[in-house]
Amino acid sequence: MPVSKLRVLSFGLTIDGYGAGPSQDIKNPLGVGGESLLAWAVATRTFRMLHGASGGDETGIDEEFAARGFRNIGAWIIGRNMFSPVRGPWPNFGWKGWWGDNPPFHCDVFVVTHFPRPPLQMEGGTTFYFETEGIESTLQKATQAADGKDVRLGGGVSLVRQYLMAGLVDEIHLAIVPTLIGTGESLLSGIDLVKMGYRCVEYVPSPKVVHMVLRR
Repeated sequence: MPVSKLRVLSFGLTIDGYGAGPSQDIKNPLGVGGESLLAWAVATRTFRMLHGASGGDETGIDEEFAARGFRNIGAWIIGRNMFSPVRGPWPNFGWKGWWGDNPPFHCDVFVVTHFPRPPLQMEGGTTFYFETEGIESTLQKATQAADGKDVRLGGGVSLVRQYLMAGLVDEIHLAIVPTLIGTGESLLSGIDLVKMGYRCVEYVPSPKVVHMVLRR
């Protein structure tokens, strides 16, 4: 049976190293100025199809990388902030994510949180599980759910940093956007990727971003 890998894919990063802007809230899910991090992906056919829209760029470098981000993915791990703008204990279970009744995952999604909540089954094969036992326990469950396919690690920045520092990430695809935001959440500050064994195995510029793939 193939061995599952934990992969960070299509992760937008500014020139000054931020993976999210400041002051994240329901109006600014990626923080103030953070919308620029996904502009390249939003224009692709893959992104639009997964979000129930038509059109988008059908070919090109950005479309190729966006499509790759969903191939051979059997489960996702995301942080509480990626699932919800709510902080602290759940006031109720009415919030069901940013993506409507049919989220674009179409597999099991494990949400790392400090506050328990019952599993949430959605249309299209997505079920959210809320995990309170830490990142390693969550990875074990996600790997089992992936059944030989890879596990995709989504945001936010804090969660990716936790998995990186624990030495659990096998591959990172960064989309470097030509933007400076000056402040926000830094992805790689204080993390020595060279010492951890990462090397750049792909470097592909597009008109909108530079795609970089790092692998151990």
